Amino acid sequence: MDYQHTIETMSREVYQRLKLAVELGKWPDGRRLTARQREEALQAVIAWGELHLSERERVGYLEGGCNSARRTAPGSGGPQVYEPGRERG
Repeated sequence: MDYQHTIETMSREVYQRLKLAVELGKWPDGRRLTARQREEALQAVIAWGELHLSERERVGYLEGGCNSARRTAPGSGGPQVYEPGRERG
């Protein structure tokens, strides 16, 4: 069984347990997640959510979008845009 198939067929209960484990940093039996387990569980939670949840229910959803796109620099009259390699000044 490959990763994609596992994500596609994972039950909502398993998804909720993985999500809670990531949030708490431990498994239901109290054992702490390793950094690798936490990373892989989070990736599975995000992947499952992309397939099975509405956008509003997914991990990382922000109502109204991210404010950084609307933030303006003082006195500039326009949005701040990060451009790699360009000096700020």
